[in-house]
Formats: sequence, C-alpha cells, structure tokens
Amino acid sequence: MLQGKTVLLGVCGGIAAYKAAALCSKLAQAGAQVRVIMTKSATEFIAPLTFQTLSRHDVMIDTFDEKDASVVSHIHLADSADVAVVAPATANMIGKMALGLADDMLSTTLLATTAPVFVAPAMNVHMYAHPAVQQNMRTLAERGVRFIEPGTGQLACGYVGKGRLAEPEEIFAEISRFFQQDKPLQGKKVIVTAGGTVERIDPVRYLTNDSSGKMGFAIAEEARRMGAEVVLVSGKATAPVPAGVNYVGVESARDMLQAVLDRFEDADIVIKAAAVADYRPAEQAPQKIKKNEETMTITLVKNQDILQTIGERKTKQFIVGFAAETEKIDEYAMAKLRKKRCDLVVANDVSAEGAGFGVDTNVVRIYDKDGLVEALPMMGKNEVAARLLKLVASRLPDRKGAD
Repeated sequence: MLQGKTVLLGVCGGIAAYKAAALCSKLAQAGAQVRVIMTKSATEFIAPLTFQTLSRHDVMIDTFDEKDASVVSHIHLADSADVAVVAPATANMIGKMALGLADDMLSTTLLATTAPVFVAPAMNVHMYAHPAVQQNMRTLAERGVRFIEPGTGQLACGYVGKGRLAEPEEIFAEISRFFQQDKPLQGKKVIVTAGGTVERIDPVRYLTNDSSGKMGFAIAEEARRMGAEVVLVSGKATAPVPAGVNYVGVESARDMLQAVLDRFEDADIVIKAAAVADYRPAEQAPQKIKKNEETMTITLVKNQDILQTIGERKTKQFIVGFAAETEKIDEYAMAKLRKKRCDLVVANDVSAEGAGFGVDTNVVRIYDKDGLVEALPMMGKNEVAARLLKLVASRLPDRKGAD
C-alpha cells in the first residue's frame, strides 16, 4: 500500500523524536519515499544523519538551505507529498499550524501542501490538556487534519498521564490504513450516533452521562475512510469532529431521535454508538430552580427508544447497536439485539479497565442473532471501528431482499 508513495515526515523538538526514526525506518521498508523535515529543536535530540541514513534522502532543516537550484525546496516537497505526518508534534508546532504561521522549513511546507496531514502530538500532560492546545487541535481537525492520539503513561518529564507519542507501529498502521485501496463502503450512506445526550432540568442544570463520543467518532472517521457518505449525529462529546463527515450536533434524546429519523430512509447502515438518556425530567423549569427546600424530587419520564424505533422501521438498513453494560454482558447483549431488531450488537463492560467512558481503548464483544461473532481484546478505538466496519461490510450483500 505504501510502495511508491511519498511521505513527508516532520520531526519536532522533543524526547519522542527518537521514535520518529523507527517510524521513518518502517515507512522506508514498506516502500515509501520518506522525505524528512526537522525543526532546529529536533536536531538537539537526534542527529539529522540518522534520518538521512534511514530515508536515503537529504534531511531538510533550514528554509534557505536550497540543495537543488531547479526547485524551491519547500514547494517541491509540499507538492510531491502523498501524505504529511508530523511526529512528534509539539504544542508549538500545533499552534503554528492552527494560526497558519510559517517561520521555519516544516511549518512553511505544511502551509504549502495540499496533501492529507496526520499529526501525532507528544508533550507534557498539562500542556496537552491546556485549553489553547485543545482549541488549536479542534481548529485543525475542522480543517481536515487527522490526529493520532497520544498514549497514557510515564512521560519523560516525570509525570504520568496522557501525552506520550503514539508508538511507531500505531502511526505506521494509521498511515497504511489511509492508503488502503479497498473501499468496502464506497457509495453507502452511513448514520453514526455518538456522545452523550443532555436532558435539561432548568437552564443551568441537566442529566447526562460520561460519554466522550470517542467510539462513535472513530466509527464515523473509519466509515468515511472506507468510502461511505457519513452523517455523524452527536450529543455532548469531547472528541474532535472527524474530517469529511456531515456533522449534526444535538442535545437531547428527542433531538437525536428526530435527527436520525430525518435521514433514516436513505441510509444503508445505522450505527448507534451514542449514550442516550433513558429518561428525562417530566418538566423543564423555565428559570433556574432556587435552593429552598431540604430535599427536591424530580419526576422522570421515559424517552422514546431510538434503537428500537429504527429497528421497527427498517427496510434495507443494516443496524448496529451498542450495549454498555456492567454485568451479564452476553445475556443483555443478545436480549437487546432480539428486542430491537439489530443486525449486530457491540457490547462492552464499561467498568473494566480500558473499556469505559473517556479512554482511547475499548474491549468489545460483537453479537449477531446466532450469538457471539467475535471477542476483541483491548485495542484502540480506531482499530475497533475498523474491525467492526469490515464485519458490517462483509455482511451487506446478505441484505438483498432481507427485512
């Protein structure tokens, strides 16, 4: 898949720069032409000669160090790239990209390229969580930049938390998937629901859950990569919106139901990964409720079940439900599949390590009408999404004339 592709690899200044050497090696071994651009700070951590040896190409550092008089180097590199990867990407470089700054060879080339861009952040946990960095990442994601999320663990600064550069194998896998020629969902219309719904008590208070939207967003991103036309209907979420999808933001369960039903007739596949509130307050106060009594009682009424509603209305649609459980996973998943007329149900134990809300990994079990189809070990949510969608795609031909 990478044979003959030109990969522009940007390396920024940080201890994780050593991992970029392993990534460069993997890309070159897979047949890619790797053109490396290092920031001056990156050269403080690893020698340019390392990348020159691995890539068999000159390493670019200085914008004005033109090695070939017949071209303008940063434009030539920008035009020749099939994909650009920044790994590690520092908070500084992410900020430059978001603001459109071009004050060194890497930022100038990134501003000039029209190739797809992958960014693999690496920084201190507090830097990664800083509102400015998060806003810059959201800005870039809205422009189509694809992020390879950092891992959680021991950081070089001594902290333990999120900010460690993804492993070279993970970054390589993301790039390989991008170039995968197989588009099993080409021409299909897919609806994905994600995030947590919000049920208002009054203008400042509401009922919700811990969903981050990461699983649904990963499914939407992967479905788009597989060639589908994707509508992402999302409630409250913390994940960046994937590039290339039609994003529909909603708040309540009733909002989400209506957004899905408005688009349901034309859909080929519906994947309901959202964490939808089962109940809502019977009355929503028009003004903030004041603290007067020692106790307060809120009467809840049941929301219309979105999954069951579309299951009852399906004609050609292939429907995948999600079941977030804390016990009796197999029993509850199969009961949900039968009651709500799903084609597949993806279940997980949200109390298990690495499988709950807000984390970047998941551990799932996939069921059809005959029982367990596949039990996936802990893996990144993007990989879970890829495995699930390949399974869905493999079953679509069986839907001919099916109910």
